[in-house]
Amino acid sequence: MSRSRRALIQKLQTFQQDTGLPLTLAEHHGMTLVEFYGGRAGKRYFRGMLAEAGLTAPIEGEHEEYIRRLPSALTINSRSWLTFLIDFIEKGKEPTNADERRMLIMFYYTFHRAAPEKLGLSSIEEGVQRVLSCEAFGAELVDIFKYNLAHLRFVDKINSFPYTCPLDIHCMYSIDQVLAAFGYWNAHQSPAFREGVKYFADEQTDIFFITLNKSDKDFSPSTLYEDYAINECLFHWQTQSRVSEHTATAQRYIHHRETGNRIALFVREYKEEHGYTSPFVFLGEADYVSHEGNKPMSFVWRLREEMPAKMVAVANKCIV
Repeated sequence: MSRSRRALIQKLQTFQQDTGLPLTLAEHHGMTLVEFYGGRAGKRYFRGMLAEAGLTAPIEGEHEEYIRRLPSALTINSRSWLTFLIDFIEKGKEPTNADERRMLIMFYYTFHRAAPEKLGLSSIEEGVQRVLSCEAFGAELVDIFKYNLAHLRFVDKINSFPYTCPLDIHCMYSIDQVLAAFGYWNAHQSPAFREGVKYFADEQTDIFFITLNKSDKDFSPSTLYEDYAINECLFHWQTQSRVSEHTATAQRYIHHRETGNRIALFVREYKEEHGYTSPFVFLGEADYVSHEGNKPMSFVWRLREEMPAKMVAVANKCIV
């Protein structure tokens, strides 16, 4: 159950006296991290509320812009990325390979909305250090990441891409994090992206961002596609309304295996939940099964990894 900021601060003030337990982020009163941190307008975080409760000294320079971006950090649930971030922040462990260097860029774009040069920064590293320049904020991130790591209840899987892309199958990522993972957002550029699909020509990979439950408020009639799971392996997906069978895009989809192209699916139930923009679950690669229709076209894809049971339940609109 969500609680108001004032109620949480009052609870924090008496927590140790009432329970005899140490006051840590892990002890947040039966609430999920998302509920504890509140909706987008709340701008609340653990150490900020401790200061308001008079339990710690006020924090100078509260990183307001970074606090607003915390929701994208709350949902990180990749074991490899969490482990790297904890070691990087807590122990100063530098990236040792291409995947870890890309993970650092993903972290940068979790908190920054543009490439370093556009923000007056000299590098990704300077942007990351700016996020961590407030020691209390860095400690808060470590607490969040350790909590998430300790509460994982699923087994993620390494992707089979033949290039650097540190995304783990069945883990959650924001669009910004995905674009950084593929190198589209990097140390030099962060091109505007508003589509639900993206083709990375160098990697010969198409990615689809799929929101299952669309609302008229967020999507125009021409973008209210029919996307749903047929079962744990098959996924029905509809293209944008301008795609016809004879376009280069459609032919790339249909013949992707013969041409060496790859298809990857990212799926979420709603655009927004709990006042936050929802992350996408990376379902891994998929292979062409069939298609029908025209402008838009409907495709059936076969996932190489079975969809998590929890997602099948929400993605299968055929269940009555």
